[in-house]
Amino acid sequence: MAVPLLDLKLQYQALKTEIDAALIRVAESQACILGPEVAALEASMATYLDVRHAIGISSGTDALLIALMAYDIGAGDEVIVPTFSFFATAGCVARTGATPVFVDVDPVSYMINPDLVRKAITPRTKAIMPVHLFGQAANMTELMAISAETGIPVIEDAAQAIGTRYRDGRPVGGIGHIGCFSFYPTKNLGAFGDGGLVTTNDDALATKILQLRNHGMEPRYYHSMIGGNFRLDAIQAAVLSVKLPHLDSWHAARRRNAELYEQAFVAEGLSQGAGATEFSERDRILLPAAMGHHIFNQYTIRTAHRNALRAFLSERGIGTEIYYPVPFHRQDCFTYLQPQDADYPVANSLAETVLSLPIFPELRPEQITEVVATIAEFERTMVS
Repeated sequence: MAVPLLDLKLQYQALKTEIDAALIRVAESQACILGPEVAALEASMATYLDVRHAIGISSGTDALLIALMAYDIGAGDEVIVPTFSFFATAGCVARTGATPVFVDVDPVSYMINPDLVRKAITPRTKAIMPVHLFGQAANMTELMAISAETGIPVIEDAAQAIGTRYRDGRPVGGIGHIGCFSFYPTKNLGAFGDGGLVTTNDDALATKILQLRNHGMEPRYYHSMIGGNFRLDAIQAAVLSVKLPHLDSWHAARRRNAELYEQAFVAEGLSQGAGATEFSERDRILLPAAMGHHIFNQYTIRTAHRNALRAFLSERGIGTEIYYPVPFHRQDCFTYLQPQDADYPVANSLAETVLSLPIFPELRPEQITEVVATIAEFERTMVS
């Protein structure tokens, strides 16, 4: 049985009538950039995320960039980031002229290690940028304590975590000083192209971000600062407004699928359950631990034979992906920083062992059974 990593057509077909009507509405209005569709989405997102301000942005990457620009971060400054994440996290820091400072991640959550954040702070540190990776929250209690002690702002990279809630029930993106989200089509809430969102509870920051979003212009054709073209298209906002009411049910389906995976892996004798960090005869597949309200943007296992297993699954029509095979400190573009590979043992191990399996909401139980049974078949070949 073939099992795709993701099938966006299923979601579209379920909402086709509403989405098509929204697209036609924008086409007939010819209000193509910002406008009432974006304003309506921003109001809905502010309510959903329980923040004072939600500002539509052209992409998740641009959301990170404009957040850094809002703090006037540039040459000579440092921003602390996890070394294990999607490239935009570190890439946006470098684009401002600032220096990304890499720290290793936690072996259970795969997210930034607060103890290492403390050690990485210098007089040049201007921001801490945790990533809520794969759909669950970083340790915001410790990170916000560090922020309170040092006065260093926290910019939440929540690109994969729209609707994730922290242990205390607060949505991510409103815990730090600025939150950054992506609406890339593969996200839990995906547009029909690029799109993003910036959130904040700080009125002054929101005013500045709004100005930066449109070339730093206020009023029209007058520029007191240099911004960029970070505006959100009306078509993307209209599509997202149709999808948003369904988001929590999609999250629930993803969590159900994660539970089915865990049950199947345990039943096959490949795992004792989620949370193990070391391979053993009883934990041949390491399962992701759900700490708090996990929305499972990805379901990422670890396997000692990652590349061979991925090839085995591909031959049988089962889609997978590696998020992420090369940590920042191993990227060629960051060699000028002279990072020491031995300083990042957890990220190095993750990069060599992680494998993401299908987890989309429309995934059927028999497809999950097929994926796990195929992995069990592979594992049997490894011990025979």
